Amino acid sequence: MKTEYYHRHVFTTRAAATLGVSEWIETVYNRRRRHSALGNISPVAFEHRTTTAAQAA
Repeated sequence: MKTEYYHRHVFTTRAAATLGVSEWIETVYNRRRRHSALGNISPVAFEHRTTTAAQAA
C-alpha cells in the first residue's frame, strides 16, 4: 500500500488520509488485486464464489 498509493499522494489532514486509504483499499486492493492465500483471486471474487456455493447448497 505504501508504494502503490500512500507515497504517491499528499494529504492535508489525517481525515483525508484515512478516507483516501479506505477508498483505495475498497476499490483497488479488495477488488482487483489477487491474493495467493485465496487461490490467486481477488477477495471480492472469493467472497462471491463462497456466497454462491453456500446459496446453492
